[in-house]
Amino acid sequence: MATNGTSLPSRPAAGQQKPLQRADEADDLLTAVKDSVIKFIRSADDDAATKGEGHGLQQPGKGPRTVLVEHHPPTKLQQLFDVSLPGEGQGKPGVLHTVHEILQYSVNTWDQGFLDKLYASTTPVGLAADLLLSSLNTNLHVYQVSPALTLIEKRTSAALASLFGLKGKYAGGVSQPGGSAANQSSIVIARNVLFPETKERGYEGKRFVLFTSAHGHYSLEKAAQICGFGSGAVRSVAVDSQGCMKPEALDAGIEEAKKAGETPFYVNATAGTTVLGSFDPLDKIADVCQKHKLWMHVDGSWGGPIIFSSAQRHKLRGVERADSIALCPHKMMSVPLTCTFLLGKDLREFHKGMTLPAGYLFHSNDDDDDDDEAGAGDKDDSAVDTETPDAHPNQEGDAKEIWDLADLTPQCGRRGDSLKLALSWIYYGTAGFGAYIDDAFDTAAHLASLIASKPQFSLVSENPPPCLQVCFYFDKQDGAGHRNRNSKVTEEITQKLIPRGFMTDYAPGEEGKFFRVVVNGQSRRETVEGLVKAIEEVGASIKM
Repeated sequence: MATNGTSLPSRPAAGQQKPLQRADEADDLLTAVKDSVIKFIRSADDDAATKGEGHGLQQPGKGPRTVLVEHHPPTKLQQLFDVSLPGEGQGKPGVLHTVHEILQYSVNTWDQGFLDKLYASTTPVGLAADLLLSSLNTNLHVYQVSPALTLIEKRTSAALASLFGLKGKYAGGVSQPGGSAANQSSIVIARNVLFPETKERGYEGKRFVLFTSAHGHYSLEKAAQICGFGSGAVRSVAVDSQGCMKPEALDAGIEEAKKAGETPFYVNATAGTTVLGSFDPLDKIADVCQKHKLWMHVDGSWGGPIIFSSAQRHKLRGVERADSIALCPHKMMSVPLTCTFLLGKDLREFHKGMTLPAGYLFHSNDDDDDDDEAGAGDKDDSAVDTETPDAHPNQEGDAKEIWDLADLTPQCGRRGDSLKLALSWIYYGTAGFGAYIDDAFDTAAHLASLIASKPQFSLVSENPPPCLQVCFYFDKQDGAGHRNRNSKVTEEITQKLIPRGFMTDYAPGEEGKFFRVVVNGQSRRETVEGLVKAIEEVGASIKM
């Protein structure tokens, strides 16, 4: 059995051909790596029983260590974890040594104490899907090299679009390399569809502006810079006390921009803001977009998956009126990173906004000159003729199905990330996803109620919170300098929680920085109870 990288090509002796042993080598190496990964996951499962006590089990390491993490500052980690890339291959022993150290010094997102970001661990079926995807190593840019994965992506994105009420003949979507990329793609598509001349001639003096909530994601400003609008073209719309965009403020902002000679074209509504988890009033925002004939995009990167929950989906009322929707199943649904979709009511608009002639990649449909050849009648319709002036005319009868999916996206190299959602969906079903999300919301509500019952805590979030993050202060101060004191308390407790096996985050607020704790479908009630206990114990030791 090959164990030292011997399947890599080497110069054979004269007249000899080296036999392939890749399957045996993969079996040997994957089995060894799998044993380490399973041990890593099992340690988090075993540690879960201790989290309710407010402290994870201590583990041996080169510093304070729990199952969650052995945390070191960058300068020390560079000394402990020496990643050297050798001239001569070290084979299986070298790989396994590095795998061991990666697991030793990485955050174990399977641990119950990981409550830090808008994602957590994946699931067992997620691991299997990622392994299959890596085994295929397929570029999902043209149908010819990715027939099965193309079908998976089209079926999965169409099913998602249908859940959101996008049910027209040309509704569907495409996967994207992240939520920020999906938002950026939606801006490009909106500009090129509403102002098609910009694809070739640029802006020609037009001052394009776009609108988003004051609590919207920073990716809008970044996309505006990349697109050449400048971040100043992104207009921040005021929010109400719950952090939701005010439709009347949006309408006034659009009118003001028009009077200033600017060209409004795009509105980003947020379904689940990054800090408070707020949902913008989509129906009322759609009314404003319809009035001004602007493109309406819904950034549901975080909160969009509540569409699977019958108890929560009411927060997305009006989403079916959007021109495009972004969502990231790798967040709330625990599908492996990265898995993101951009959905649309009409994929012909995606094609119109993105397509470019590339005869070396997107091959037009050639006529079959010989009907007598074997296979006649099975003409390949996998490609659209992108070199015609209008490959997708508005007449519905003339529109062709799009199978070369890179003709809909900015990037040519495309991983088949939709497979990770598809296999998870097959494994759990729509009802299983709904139950998973409902469990997470129940845990978030339990944490919010627990915080609200404690006199030393001050809840910032609504109770129950609109999404899966719970925001609060501990030992909130008033008076001169109170913002700095509140921030210091939050920061110091956050750092001291890590050696206890809890990792949380914080965000800036009017009264200083506050805790932002994010739960997920695998978080247990005992875990958030243990977190509160840990904050109380750590907080009691802080001297102000």
